[in-house]
Amino acid sequence: MKFLKLKMSVKIWALVLVLFNLSCNTSVKKDVNKKEESSSKSELLQPKIKYSPKDGIIRIYGAGGPQTAIIRAAKVFEKETGNKVVVKFGPESKWTAEAQADADIIWGTAEQSMTAFLQTYTEFKSENVEPIYLRPAAIAVQKGNPKHIRGIKDLLKPGMRIVVVEGAGVYNTSGTGVWEDVVGRTGNLEDLKEFRKNIINYAMGSGAGFKAFKEENADAWITWNYWVITHPEQADLVEIEPDRAIYRDLTVVTNNKADAEAKEFIKFLKSPPAEEIFKSEGWIH
Repeated sequence: MKFLKLKMSVKIWALVLVLFNLSCNTSVKKDVNKKEESSSKSELLQPKIKYSPKDGIIRIYGAGGPQTAIIRAAKVFEKETGNKVVVKFGPESKWTAEAQADADIIWGTAEQSMTAFLQTYTEFKSENVEPIYLRPAAIAVQKGNPKHIRGIKDLLKPGMRIVVVEGAGVYNTSGTGVWEDVVGRTGNLEDLKEFRKNIINYAMGSGAGFKAFKEENADAWITWNYWVITHPEQADLVEIEPDRAIYRDLTVVTNNKADAEAKEFIKFLKSPPAEEIFKSEGWIH
């Protein structure tokens, strides 16, 4: 009898231990999930901002660069339809609060850039993102091309002074990793080693890259073709060799809460009149 009681007691304690372990594991999983959720949230996201975009004005936000073509297209659209378009651009920190409140459209200057935007502008969904144009990476050189740069191979020479763009894990820019993609395109590790020795500035954003290129009198800046096309008095354009060519897209996204005319503007951005504008600034449709 005592043996049976002892046996039952052991079983009960074993069951208690199992239940305790299950409880601990569940708690740990919850903590891990919480950490994962918090780590995926955007630092720019302000949950207290109320999203209320419908005000009769098409408001479009995005990174600097494409705005020159977008503004030109917006003027034509306004003239044809009478619908007002407000374009705001530049470093995200300058317009993020406004965009969280009233953005009808967000544009992204690369797929990875748009994906990052969607972490902050949560009213916009990935399935609604639409690529509308492409453009190639290019080499900006000083006026007159004093170093006679003809391509990436020339930038591997000792003593060249190069500016590149990087987000460094903390800044949303379409330029992140572009120089590495271009230089490493042929699969030659030595090219990357030699090129890296010549980098004098890792700029956070294309605007900062252009500034560094000018102020530090760099020999070259790895950028997007339109930066030179829209600033012909400040730099010359050198195309990257075909076997190293890299393209990234321009994307746009809207939602059903936005002003209804936003969808019409996106449609216009893909139309022949807008395509001519974008084409003149180096974009491919």
